[in-house]
Amino acid sequence: SWELKLVSLKRLKSGAIVPKETMQITMIDAYDVERKPFEQSHLLAKLRKALICATLFISKAETSRPFVKAAYFDLGDGELYDAIKADYDLVRNTIRTRGFEALTGRMGVLVQPRTKGAGHGSSSRAFYARTGMVKRLLRGQ
Repeated sequence: SWELKLVSLKRLKSGAIVPKETMQITMIDAYDVERKPFEQSHLLAKLRKALICATLFISKAETSRPFVKAAYFDLGDGELYDAIKADYDLVRNTIRTRGFEALTGRMGVLVQPRTKGAGHGSSSRAFYARTGMVKRLLRGQ
C-alpha cells in the first residue's frame, strides 16, 4: 500500500523552488513510541510507503496549484535512515524520561515532534519532516 503525502513548494525571488512548509508524517502515540524501537515504529512504516506529490503554491486564493513532481524514496539503511532513527530515539527517550508534554518542535534534525492543530495548548503531537528533509525526499535520497 502507499501513503500519499502532498507538499507545497514556493518560488523564491531567485527563481529557486523550495518547500513552503514542513510535512506531517504521522501522529505520535506516546504509549506506542515509548515501547517500540524505530525498526518497529509507525513512523518508519509510514515513511517506507510514502509517495510525495509536490505542487507549486501560487497564491492564497488557490485558483491554481501546478503539479511539480512526485517522488517515492527508499530510506535504505544509510545516512538518512540513521538520522531519522536518531530523531525518533530522541523523542522516545524524552517521552520515557521527561514525559510526552516535554516534546517540542525544536527537537530533531530531520524529523520534529510538534503540536498538531491549533498549538498553544494542543495536547496532540505529530512527527513532521522538516523542510530540509522534504527537499531530500523530493530528490529521491
